[in-house]
This record gives sequence, structure tokens and C-alpha cells, in this order.
Amino acid sequence: MIAYLKGIIYSKSPEQLIVDVHDVGYQLEISTQTYEELPAEGEEVELMVYHHITDNDQRLFGFSNQNEKDLFELLITVKGVGPKLGLTILSGLPAEEITGAIVQKDKAALSQITGIGKKTAERMILELKDKISEMVDVTYADSGTGISGNLKEEAVSALQSLGFRKRDSEEAVSLAAKETDIDGNVQELVKKALSQLNK
Repeated sequence: MIAYLKGIIYSKSPEQLIVDVHDVGYQLEISTQTYEELPAEGEEVELMVYHHITDNDQRLFGFSNQNEKDLFELLITVKGVGPKLGLTILSGLPAEEITGAIVQKDKAALSQITGIGKKTAERMILELKDKISEMVDVTYADSGTGISGNLKEEAVSALQSLGFRKRDSEEAVSLAAKETDIDGNVQELVKKALSQLNK
């Protein structure tokens, strides 16, 4: 099972790339989000890999970071969403916007992605909302310390684990902390910050 590759980019396109690892070329399917993060052909690249194996086929899916891979693995657990559609979803919106839309139950945003109808968007929200929330709840328990620096850091880390950029997360947490009385609850602060990020 291939989980990670480090090598030289032999060729690349918005849908796939070939990575030369010690004179062996690995073809990986990628999202446009990962494509935009890639260096030029001939330069070194490091990619997280999802190795999809069936009775008739083996395919490699490459990701520029662990957050995108984690989201991909969540997406393909949804009924009717296979690896190809999972990659299409990641190409349709940045990872942080997808997780934000799921948490906020924003069917309209998800339905804008090519290949995602209203029913698939509803299934994604139904099947993934709790899983994404648990990623925050399990890691970041209530601290009961008020809006302290540590609490804000925990909320920022939680948002980063969902795929949001650090700078955007910090701004959203600061705004959420000013606008509402969180009373030391990290989960509540994260939810309010998600609302800020999706405005």
C-alpha cells in the first residue's frame, strides 16, 4: 500500500501527474487544488497518497497535504461518492469551503460543484456533518477558562484540522470571540468562527 511519494515531477496536468521516484514513474490523479500547489516539472515534490485497489484496477490519488487527503477519505465514505467523484468535489471547492459548507448545512454551495446534485449534497451533509464535528469535539474538549490565548489557539488548531488556512482561522476566531460570549467552550468558539469563515 503506497501512502506517500517523494520524487521529481516528470509531467503534470490539472488532472494528473507522473512522479519519477528512483527511475520509476508513478501516475497519480490529483485535484486542481493540489495542482496549483505543485512546483514546476523537473522539481522535487512530496505528496500524500491514497492507494485505491479493486479486483480489476489500482489507482493512485495524490494530495499536497494531509488535510486534503483526510477530507478525500471522508468524502468517499458517502454513499454514491467514489474516488473519482471525491476528486471532482475537491477540485470544485477548496477543502476549507467544503468542510464549512457541510458543517453549515449549505446544500446550495455543495450543489454548485460539477457532478453534485441536490441529493448527493444532502447525503454528504447527513453522513459527514457529525464526523467533521467529532474531529473538533474529540480533540478539543471544553477548557472552562474563558476566552484566553490558549483557548483561541485551540480553536485555530481545530479549524486548521478542518483544512482552513492559519491566517484565516486566526481572524475568524478573533471576530467570533469579540461578537459572542463563548464562556470557555472551544466547540462553541469553533462553530462561531466557522460562521465567520462562511460569510
